[in-house]
Order: sequence, then structure tokens, then C-alpha cells
Amino acid sequence: MSNLVIVESPAKAKTIKKYLGPGYEVVASMGHIRDLPKSKLGVDVEHDFTPQYVEMKDKKELIDSLKKAAKKSDQVFLATDPDREGEAISWHLAYLLGMDLEQPNRVTFNEITKTGVKNGMDHPRQINLDLVNAQQARRILDRIVGYKLSPFLWRKVRRGLSAGRVQSVAVRLIVDREEEIKAFKSEEYWTIDAQLLGKGSRKAFSAKLASQNGKKVDIKKEEDARAIVADLQDASFVVGAVKKGVRRKSPAPPFTTSTLQQEASRKLGFQARRTMKAAQELYEGVEVADLGAVGLITYMRTDSLRISDEAWQEACAYIESRYSKNYLPQSRRVYKSKANAQDGHEAIRPTMPSLTPDQVKGNLTSDQYKLYKLIWERFIASQMANALLDTVSADIQAKDYLFKASGYSVKFDGFTVLYEEGRDDQEEDTGALPPLATGDPLKVKTLDANQHFTQPPARYTEASLIKALEENGIGRPSTYAPTITTILARGYVEREAKALKPTVLGEVTTKLMEDQFSNIVNVDFTANMEKSLDEIEMGKTGYVKVLDSFYEDFDKTLKKAEENMEGTRVKVPDEETDVVCELCGRKMVIKVGRFGKFLACPGFPECKNTKKIVQPTEGNCPLCGGKMLAKKSKNGKGFFGCENYPTCNFMTWDKPLAEKCPKCGSTLFRKAGKLGKIHCLKPDCGYERGLKEE
Repeated sequence: MSNLVIVESPAKAKTIKKYLGPGYEVVASMGHIRDLPKSKLGVDVEHDFTPQYVEMKDKKELIDSLKKAAKKSDQVFLATDPDREGEAISWHLAYLLGMDLEQPNRVTFNEITKTGVKNGMDHPRQINLDLVNAQQARRILDRIVGYKLSPFLWRKVRRGLSAGRVQSVAVRLIVDREEEIKAFKSEEYWTIDAQLLGKGSRKAFSAKLASQNGKKVDIKKEEDARAIVADLQDASFVVGAVKKGVRRKSPAPPFTTSTLQQEASRKLGFQARRTMKAAQELYEGVEVADLGAVGLITYMRTDSLRISDEAWQEACAYIESRYSKNYLPQSRRVYKSKANAQDGHEAIRPTMPSLTPDQVKGNLTSDQYKLYKLIWERFIASQMANALLDTVSADIQAKDYLFKASGYSVKFDGFTVLYEEGRDDQEEDTGALPPLATGDPLKVKTLDANQHFTQPPARYTEASLIKALEENGIGRPSTYAPTITTILARGYVEREAKALKPTVLGEVTTKLMEDQFSNIVNVDFTANMEKSLDEIEMGKTGYVKVLDSFYEDFDKTLKKAEENMEGTRVKVPDEETDVVCELCGRKMVIKVGRFGKFLACPGFPECKNTKKIVQPTEGNCPLCGGKMLAKKSKNGKGFFGCENYPTCNFMTWDKPLAEKCPKCGSTLFRKAGKLGKIHCLKPDCGYERGLKEE
């Protein structure tokens, strides 16, 4: 008997084939095979928003081969990813292959392991049309917004722009934050900080002035702060009330898509796209010594916190054998998913909790290993006992002033022996206090008045933007990474170190969108649309009804915007730089051309001087010792070259590092990819090491 199983990727096909064995042929659709046409709207808005799907041109040979394979098979199973998009791909495959939608020919795998694949094949079902319709509704919504709004932006701002239902709201969040920062007025304030020595102690501890005569101290001026310090010069510092307690610190839950992207950004410096690429590879399967091809993590697009009984039992067994029973909680930890979570999958976890990162390190790329380690440690820690902290807080009296000191010591490390969650904000480091008792005299080591200024809200990073999108109900797990990639690629947002900063184009476009399409860039509107898509998925409403409700208002708004802006075009101001044009002395401005940004003289056409934008980077040229610069080729691809060009012609695609070669002392370079390595490019040196050694 011949059975055909169709998945999305060759890596996944290879892993599943190993578990299914003879009698099964496993092939890949390479993602989508049908979509809306690129050259036109492709949606009949007059007749129930009927989509006009076409076969993708680059998939013609593949579709023919899938049809031939299906004809030769006794049964065809559709095993695309277990989410809305995967369900839609299976539906498109079923249409092209002439399959009966009433038959149970859809299988899903939450994990690509022997157990996961067997469980999926043992429980085939019909294609879920509610899931398909939810995905169709999203695709049609995004197509309508993109194809109707983008030409409007071309006419009113600049050709090549695009608008999107989710991307426009993401840009607005970043622009709004930038406006908060610009409007912020910093205020000066002062603190009085004492370094004190306890009885018989050599190590000083910190105490901060809290109140005077029972009233909170709020010091705005330097002279007031200096006056308090002067008044305390002859004061005796004495311990007042001392409070002791025990604080329980609980572990973070296992990862969802959102929290994985946030933590990988904080701890590994990964962009969301890089995180999801490595996670996809870990899910689909990698070659592991003694195991062969195996999926190392469960499905990575999820907002559920549920885990299986088997995974919990394996985690407990590992914790007990590695750390002892003391590191197990008294009862099983159960984490509650958010109210709007799609609970069809488990949280992201290792498929085999007993398989430690060190055991698979030699079989993984650097990115795969770092991400697997993060997922594995987070999951194991989530099932461990609380950490216990002995806390102490003390009141310290000096004249009519009250100082406060607090500290803690670790009573039991619990889950922190393995993992602690990263933070976006810096937590003040508070160490242990010495033994203190009421009435103890204290010696003043230092007493300082310190100036501070209130700080504006921080710009969004990828981590904090993803958190904001999730908290506001904008998008879903699968949309965060592509949304961020899109707004960067379109030039609405740029990176400044780890921060996301709106460009002038982003600010101008967002202002126009707010003025003319306030509902499209409205956070609540976008979140409510996500709820409507969820209701389609749950079978509570029809997708045509949702689309009809949206389009009626959208069409009116678009026509009104055309009327409001008839004959008007919005100018995007040039961004001035400190680079002076050597031909005429004007300050050069940043322009955007076919191949990205470049410097141009604002005196055009009298002065036609232009320059490439170059940025200093780590390291020095291995040929002449000059500084390395980050540059872009004519087609926009990034490379690195010597500052002394054209005298020195050195260039490379490999990223220069701050690290020096242990063999010759020259700059080391990082070559990316599966066969990536760290190596020295100085002639005749030859030093290199693999990324897997990192």
C-alpha cells in the first residue's frame, strides 16, 4: 500500500519519513502553492469578497509532481503546520489534488518525534474550514488594505510605499513613543545616600534618606540637598525598627512565541526573524548523534502555556536526578494561558526534556544551540521549586531624618540555580545587609548628595514592541516577526543600537494615516479585528460578515480621504547630517534611492555631490590596519571595507569582531551560515574555529 504525506519543508519531510518508514512517501509543498495574484486586487468585493486564487508561477513543476504522486498513492495525508496558515495550505493542496474535504485526510504534529508523528497519523481529521476561513479573512483583509491604501500613499507621499493593517499600527506605536520622548521635560531631583558600617562589620551597606519629621523628602535643588548633608555631619546614626521576612520567587512559565522572541532579544541579541528561523529548524528536525533526524522542540507558533503530562513527568524526573527532590515544587505547576490564547498547542518546550543542551551541542549550529539551551532551561526551570530569599529592611534614625535600607540573601536557590528571566529595565542590585538590631549605633563611611534627572520613556526594542503588540491584542504569534521585518524594510523604522526609531518617512506617513485613516492605525480597532478573526476560527461568525462590516466603513473613509487631499502631496523633509559637502560647504542630507540611503548635497542641481553612507564598525583592516567600515553595494547588500579605499582595496562579506586573533593579533571575522566560522583574514595566518565551538 502506498501513502503520500505532504508537509511544507524538506527538513520536516526528512524527519517524518524516518518515523513512518516503508509504505509512506513524504514530500514537501515548499510552503504556499496558491495565493492571490500579485498584479491585481484578486478579491471580488461585489460578490461576497470571493478570492481569485492562482497557482504560484514558481511552483508549477512542483504542483505537477505533487499531482502525479497523489495519483499513484492509495491515500494522501496533508500534514502542513498545525495553525491557521498551515490549515489553509492543506485546503489549497486538497483543491489542486482533487481531494474530498469530507474525508479525514488532515494530520497535525505538535512535535516531530516518533510519539508525535504516530499520534498525528493515528488521529486524522477533516480539514477545519473555520480555521481556513479565519486565514482567508486575514489574507483578504490585508490584501484590501494593502492594495487600496498603498496607491493612495504613492500619490500623496512617495512611490513604493505600503500600508498594512498590522504594520501601520506597529509604526504608530513607535512614532507615538518618539513623540512622548520629544515632549518629555526632564526634571532635576536629588537623593541623600549614606554608606554605613554596622557593629563589627568591615563592609559598608547603603541607606537612602526617606523622610524628615515623618514627611517624605522631595529634594529639587542642590542647595537644599547640601543643607541636609551639612545638617547631618554631626548626627548619630542608629538602627530603628528591623523587619525580617522570607520572599518567594516563582519561575517564569515556559515560552510562548511572544515571550521566546522577547527573551531571545534580551539574552541572545537575536532579532525576531533570526529567532523564528532557528526555532523552525529545531521544530522540523536536525540530525542528532545516535538519534538521527529528530525535532527538538514542539511547535513554535503558540500562545498557550499548557504542557503534556508526559513532558511534566520527564521534567520532574530530570530535576530530581540532577538536583534532588528538594528542587521539585510540592504540587504540579499549572500556568494559565491568556483569555484569547489559541490553546490547540502546548507551550514551546523541548520534545525530550532529558536531552540536555550539552548533549546536542555538537550537532547544532551556533544559533540552534543558543536557542535550544534557552528553551530547555526555561522549560525545566518552569517546573522547579520557588527560590526563597531572606529579606531584611531597616529604619535608620539620624536626628529627625529617617533613612531606609533593605537587602536580601538567598536562603534556597530553587529554579534560579538553572535560569532567571531577563528584564527590559535594570533592577537595582541589592545585596545582603549585615546583622542589625534595634539601637545599634552605625558608623558613617560616606554621606553624599547625588543629582538625578527624570528619564523619558525608553524607545521600543524588538522585545518591548512585541510585548506591546501582544498586550494590545495586535497580531498573533505568527505575525510579530514579519511585521517588524516589513516596517524596517519599508523604511518607516530604523535601528539605533537595539532601539527602534521612526524615520522621517515613518513620522510623515503615520501623521497622514492618523489624519485620514484614524481607524486603520487605531490600536483598539486592530485588536477588535483580531477578536473577529478568532470568532471566525471558533465558528461563531462568518468571514464574509466580518469582511463586509470592515469594507463598508473602509471604502467610505478612502473616498473621503481622496476628496480631502485632492491636488495635495505631502513632502517628506530631508534629514540633515553633520557631513559638510566639500564642494560647496552646505550640510549634506540623507536621500533614499533605488539602493537605499545615500548622502546628497541640498544645493542640487547647482551642486550634484553625493556620497555613500558609511558607518564605523569593530576591528581593523588585516592588510593596512585602517578602520573597518560597514558599507552597502549597489544592490543594497551589506559588506565591510577598509576606510583607506581606494588606496587599500580590502573588502569582505564577513563581519569584523572586536576579538583579536590569538595567533597573529589581527582582527577576527565571523563568517555566517551553517558552515560558519570565526577566522583571521590576515594573509598567511590561517587561524579559524567553528561557530559550534562558541
